[in-house]
Amino acid sequence: MRTEGEMRAEAAARTSYGRLLALLAARTHDVAAAEDALADAFERALTRWPVDGVPREPDAWLLTVARNRQRDRWKSAAERTSVPLADEHDGEAGAALPDRRLELLLVCAHPGIAQAGVPLMLNAVLGFTAEQIGAAFLIPTATMAARLTRAKKRIRSARIPFEIPDGAALPERLDPVLEAVYGAYSIEWPTPPRERHALLLGLAETITEAAPASAEAHGLAALLYLSSARLPARIHDGRYVPLPRQDPQLWDRDLIAAAHRRLRRAHALGDLGRFQLEAAIGAVHCAREPGAQPDWPTLRRLYEHLQAIAPTGGGAVALAAVTAETDGAAAGLAALDAVEGAERLQPAWALRAHLLDRLDEPAAKDAYAKAISLTTDPAEREYLAGR
Repeated sequence: MRTEGEMRAEAAARTSYGRLLALLAARTHDVAAAEDALADAFERALTRWPVDGVPREPDAWLLTVARNRQRDRWKSAAERTSVPLADEHDGEAGAALPDRRLELLLVCAHPGIAQAGVPLMLNAVLGFTAEQIGAAFLIPTATMAARLTRAKKRIRSARIPFEIPDGAALPERLDPVLEAVYGAYSIEWPTPPRERHALLLGLAETITEAAPASAEAHGLAALLYLSSARLPARIHDGRYVPLPRQDPQLWDRDLIAAAHRRLRRAHALGDLGRFQLEAAIGAVHCAREPGAQPDWPTLRRLYEHLQAIAPTGGGAVALAAVTAETDGAAAGLAALDAVEGAERLQPAWALRAHLLDRLDEPAAKDAYAKAISLTTDPAEREYLAGR
């Protein structure tokens, strides 16, 4: 049985990793060395906390230990004495630690990092492994790991500053940051761990505070709020419930209200983008009354507009699903057949099975089997198997 110290150390690894790494790397520009030092600190916590008890300020304790490990590795005597060494327990009564995750995200979004930017954000700030990121990008794990390593070396060699850029540079670097936060949410959707879920919502708010003039930052925050609001209704009595069949009374109204505030802020800025449209789609779903169907015509117009400005395979599959509701199953199936690469997408197989079932086609069974084979979510697997 795990001790409280072990559980608290594991919880800190999930919730505080990116925040601590940003503080460590900001001092040295060496992300890889900061990762090594932080790994040592967590390993020490797993050893010490079960014996000595959990410190009053766990994050400050971890940061102090990691900084001491960094200094132990420094070769230069000048570097080693440039900052006073601290005792491992200095963090016991420490003040609140600053949050420099956004600065680290913006470092990862620097033009010098090129294509590795979003994967590096997912790895360094949001704690995803090279294997998870490679799977999301359809890239072999070894290739992704090599890209991440090269990008970290580039940050160190170029000494890219940890700062929030002024003027036109911020909007240019903000887009990949928004993509990374959205990607982190998508990787673990529909069952994100509670700690990471809260972390991402908080990070989305941090971005809107740093970039209040970014309509898409507000749109992303609204999208995450709306998606999160529906989570309580997704599983009912242990069973998966598709969105159109969910009970709206189980949705989190506080999160929905927060999303609407963000959408209003975005709308006032007059710069429409992908995340705002996806949030608007979520808002239409959340406007449904108990027992009523979603407003399918409005959803179809929103999806069509979304595909016009930011076409994706997932968006095309969703549009095909809505088309089936407005024009019939055969029309939806025809739209699905036109989606390039649909055979690689699990939602496409689930939709194909559903539409073939509505048309009483025997091929529905094989499509359900394929959809089941492509999902790792136990509740969804059980639902599809039941269908």
